[in-house]
Amino acid sequence: MTEPALILVLILVLAAEFVNGWTDAPNAIATVVSTRAMGPRKAVLMAVVLNILGAMSGTAVAATIGTGIIRPEAVDLSTVGAAMVAIIFWSTLAWHYGLPTSESHALVAGLAGAGWATAGSQALLWAGWKKVLIGLGFSTFLGFLAGFGIITAVVRIFYNAKPGFVRKLFGRLQVFSSAFMAFSHGSNDGQKFIGAFTLALVLAGVLREFQVYWEVILLCSVVMGIGTAVGGWRIIKTMGFKMVKLDTPQGFSAETGAAACIELASRLGVPLSTTHTINTSIIGVGASKKLSAVQWGVVGNVVAAWILTFPVCGLLAYAIAWLVKRFGF
Repeated sequence: MTEPALILVLILVLAAEFVNGWTDAPNAIATVVSTRAMGPRKAVLMAVVLNILGAMSGTAVAATIGTGIIRPEAVDLSTVGAAMVAIIFWSTLAWHYGLPTSESHALVAGLAGAGWATAGSQALLWAGWKKVLIGLGFSTFLGFLAGFGIITAVVRIFYNAKPGFVRKLFGRLQVFSSAFMAFSHGSNDGQKFIGAFTLALVLAGVLREFQVYWEVILLCSVVMGIGTAVGGWRIIKTMGFKMVKLDTPQGFSAETGAAACIELASRLGVPLSTTHTINTSIIGVGASKKLSAVQWGVVGNVVAAWILTFPVCGLLAYAIAWLVKRFGF
């Protein structure tokens, strides 16, 4: 691979990181905006800063993406480039329809599909997929249980409190819970593309071994922050207004539950879908009141987007990588 090829692939990684911040910004601020605990502009600014800080807080998830999904010695730069194109296409398409999708699943599926096209099944590190499955459990089941459990505890503790006092208290607390959510988003989602960027440097021979440098962390973090500043109001409406009608205690519970799950996964080096985690936490909060409080038709559309992410991104990345291999880069 030539130097221009490396530059192109790195640009694609940064573009995917931008899209990650652009379409995943609602993960951190949808609930705090929907409950009106914060205005959209202040919420976005907070999300930008804390997403950047979160992405700079560690490298465990980056290492999993860079060394645990595909074998670096079996693939080349076109593998990473094909995966990035698939992510950008799918995420932008989902954004157009206002659906919160998962860049995490798109990244894993894209790397797997492109890797398979490049070197067959031997390109995949099956042992590393255990963390992917663990992440799926974190985002689906723990997210739901965390949201359900926290709101249940909040309701019991403040059962006899005056409604006005509760709304005011949790309106303030939700500022902190949304900040926690933004930080945890950066610590997991932000690191994934740092891992992909570093993997590209390894494949190009710029680095002899996988090692994340602070310059890469800073660059990717800032690009994600810029994407977050652009934001995605369509997805905020789906997550914060259409799935469940939230008040401030519910918003606090959903954010705190999701952020705790994401942060735990980040420290364990487990890549998960922050989108799925906050969505299932929101659903858990709504279901604690009554199942009819959840707009299941909207949830069905969101779940359909989740299910489609793996095959669409995997097949698209496979096709792109195959074409590059067949006709040259």
